[in-house]
Amino acid sequence: MHRARLSAAASGTLALVMLLAACSSKPIDKTAGWSPNRIHAEAKDEMNSGGYDVAIPLLETLEGRAAGTPLAQQAQLEKAYAQFKNNDRAEALATLDRFIRLHPASPALDYALYMKGVINFNDELGLFSFLSQQDLSERDQRAAKEAFESFNELVTRFPESRYTPDARSRMIYTVNALAQYEVHVARYYYTRGAYVAAVNRAQQAIGDYRDAPALEEALYILVQSYDKLGMEQLRDDAKRVLEKNYPNSAYIARGFKPKASAWWQLW
Repeated sequence: MHRARLSAAASGTLALVMLLAACSSKPIDKTAGWSPNRIHAEAKDEMNSGGYDVAIPLLETLEGRAAGTPLAQQAQLEKAYAQFKNNDRAEALATLDRFIRLHPASPALDYALYMKGVINFNDELGLFSFLSQQDLSERDQRAAKEAFESFNELVTRFPESRYTPDARSRMIYTVNALAQYEVHVARYYYTRGAYVAAVNRAQQAIGDYRDAPALEEALYILVQSYDKLGMEQLRDDAKRVLEKNYPNSAYIARGFKPKASAWWQLW
């Protein structure tokens, strides 16, 4: 009996210790007594000092505390920016997509579209592509196309937005990169003797991207590919177009030339 009482007491003590341990391990919300404005100020301070990983949960807390207010929308956009700067590209895009879906009439919608374009644009202008001297036209173009779509929606719907001029410049760059990608593939096929495939990709570049610098080489690839295929009429037609649009073309004088690396590194 005495032993049973001791055992029961010990069990009770153990349960109390475990309960206390559980309570002590529960995370403490330091923002529990903070106002939304204070949470926002703390998050901004963290972002200004580069503490994006700390700012993100603060902004998520702010979204909940200030739900239904303009401050909550601002917190969502700032969270997307913090995620982008924290190299969480997928999370940033998801945050912006959610904002665009939930707030289609927001006065900050132009900024959301701009940020979405910039994130995809910078994915194509990554540090490693610069260090490896890899031409952007040689990489997967999905991000470039998504960047163009976001910028195009911005300039179409918000022509007076302060973000529109920069978006237009980035669109020009993106179109040039996409055209150069098609020409890169066409050149790849040509050098391997796949002349029909080279013609198809060169024609695609010419049809889809007007006035891009890469179209000069696309026309030259058509001339050479038609020549290899024995299609003399098509070869001569393509050559006339090349000479008319690029009378001083270096391709006509010297053939294929080494790729210039400067055009895509200037941004």
